[in-house]
Amino acid sequence: MSSTPVVGVLALQGDVREHLIALAAADAVARPVRRPEELAEVDGLVIPGGESTTISKLANLFGMMEPLRERVTAGLPVYGTCAGLIMLADKILDPRSGQETLGGIDMIVRRNAFGRQNESFEARVDVKGVEGGPVEGVFIRAPWVESVGASAEVLAEYDGHIVAVRQGNALATSFHPELTGDHRMHALFVEMVRAVAA
Repeated sequence: MSSTPVVGVLALQGDVREHLIALAAADAVARPVRRPEELAEVDGLVIPGGESTTISKLANLFGMMEPLRERVTAGLPVYGTCAGLIMLADKILDPRSGQETLGGIDMIVRRNAFGRQNESFEARVDVKGVEGGPVEGVFIRAPWVESVGASAEVLAEYDGHIVAVRQGNALATSFHPELTGDHRMHALFVEMVRAVAA
């Protein structure tokens, strides 16, 4: 395996392009993933922000839900932002009908916890494992993590709420780092992918 990992971005809905740009800046080969055969070719996967219910429904429609679950369970490095964080939760407090998650992180999340679209905000967040000071996070109808199990590690809190978590090869943030031009969260994830590939 070359030292440049191939990292996919689940391209069913959400801000796919921004993640592709951030991953490329973090020295990964970035490509959109829409089909199971594309998923089979990546070393890691980003699940972008968007609408978690829509992503879940589209994943089922495109025949992606089971292949995604299988690869996440098998240890594929995965990073979920905002709606992606919800997709990686083992439990949602207030799921919409028919909403499914992939699981992968022993956490309970609350959807839209920080408020509606017009209450979106930016904040500086100290993230454990990220050098060089706080990360600029964009919170858009952001979820937060109500609680985590013993195997999940809290990497950041904001305003008393958990906003970044890691468990094994899975990483999740409530905020969108891909909208800020600060690529350190993506660099952290690419390092996780490299470690697994090695």
